[in-house]
Amino acid sequence: MDRTVGTVVRGIRAPIIREGDDLAAIAAGSLLAAAEAEGFSPRDRDVFAITEAVAARAQGNYATTEQIAADIRRKFGANATIGVLFPILSRNRFAVVLRGIAMGASRVILQLSYPSDEVGNHLVSEDALDEKGIDPWRDVLTDRRFYDLFGKSEHPFTGMDYLAYYREIIESAGASCELLLANRPEAVLGYTENILCCDIHTRARTARKLRAAGAANVYTLADILCESVDGSGYNETYGLYGSNKATETRVKLFPRDMDRFVADVAARLYEKTGARIEVMIYGDGAFKDPVGKIWELADPVVSPAYTPGLEGTPNELKLKYLADNDFADLSGDALRDAIRESIRKKDADLHGKMASQGTTPRRLTDLIGSLCDLCSGSGDKGTPFVYIQGYFDNYTN
Repeated sequence: MDRTVGTVVRGIRAPIIREGDDLAAIAAGSLLAAAEAEGFSPRDRDVFAITEAVAARAQGNYATTEQIAADIRRKFGANATIGVLFPILSRNRFAVVLRGIAMGASRVILQLSYPSDEVGNHLVSEDALDEKGIDPWRDVLTDRRFYDLFGKSEHPFTGMDYLAYYREIIESAGASCELLLANRPEAVLGYTENILCCDIHTRARTARKLRAAGAANVYTLADILCESVDGSGYNETYGLYGSNKATETRVKLFPRDMDRFVADVAARLYEKTGARIEVMIYGDGAFKDPVGKIWELADPVVSPAYTPGLEGTPNELKLKYLADNDFADLSGDALRDAIRESIRKKDADLHGKMASQGTTPRRLTDLIGSLCDLCSGSGDKGTPFVYIQGYFDNYTN
C-alpha cells in the first residue's frame, strides 16, 4: 500500500532546562520517551532539532550589563563618544545590550536606519516618507525633526516608541544621547570616529564603508564579548549577536561549541535506536511576516551547528512542471509511474535545470530551522526540541 503521509513534524516536550544541566542526555531522553509514548519509530535521516535558547542556558552562557560595559571600555577607552549604528528595534534583542553599551560610554550617537530596521520593524511607512518628500538615502533626521514630520512612532505589535525608549535607556545609564535617522553609515562621522556597528547581516559592509571613509576605531557586536570579560559568557564567533534578554541587567548569549554537542546527541540516539538521526541547533527562522513586514531572522544564522548530513540545498524536481509539460498527455497510474521514474533518474545536481524551477534553492539548515521555529514558537508551548520525519522522502518512497 502506498504511503499517505509525507513529512511529519513533532514538538517534543522537555523539562525546564537550567544552567549546568546535561542537555545532551535530556534531549535524547525526551525524544526516546516521546517515541515510546506516541508510538513512532526513529528512522535514518530523521532530523532532531534543539533550540539555541536551551543550549545557551545549559551552558550558562550569560553576561551582565556591567560586563558588556567593561568590554566597551576595553575597545573604545574610558569616557568615549561612541556611534552606535543600525541596531534593530527590540526590547528582547537589543534593549539590555544598549544599556550595557551606554554604561561603558560618556556619550552615545545612536544612528537608526529608516523607515525600518534591517529586519523590518518600521518607524514610519514608505508612503509617509513620500508624502513628506523625505529621501531616506539622502536626508539625515534628528529625532526632533522626525517627530515634527511624522509624530509619535509606535510599533504596530508592541506599541513602543523606540526613539523615546532607546533615548531613555541611554540617558538612564549615565550617558548623553544624540539620535540620528540616516541610512548612510558615514553620517555618524560628523560626530565621532569611534563606531560600534550593530546591524546583523550587513555588518561587514557597514564596517568596510566606515573604515574607507576614515573612521579610526570600528567594531561590530561580534567583537564585543567574543572572549570572557570579568568571568562573563562569550561567543568567539558572534559576540553579542544572537543574544536575548534574560533579566533587566543580563543577556543570554548565542551558544558556543555546538559542533561537538550535536555529534554527541547523534551518537547517543544511534546507540539507543540504531538510526542515523541528523541533529541540529536552531534559532530564528528565516521568513517574513506579510502584515507586520518583519523578517524574523534576528540571529546571525538560523543554525549555528548541525551534523554533516544537513549540509547542502534541496535537489528536487517540480512535480507540477513535470505533470504540465513532460507528461501532459498522461493521467492516473501512468502519470504517477512516469513522475516516479523521473525522480528516480534525476540528476545529482539539478541547479539551473528547468524541471527544478520553483523549488527552493535555500540551505537545508535554513529551511529546516525555519520549520522548527514555526513549530516550537517562542512562547509557552514547552517544546524546545523538534523531531522531523520524512523530510528527505519524495514521491517514490
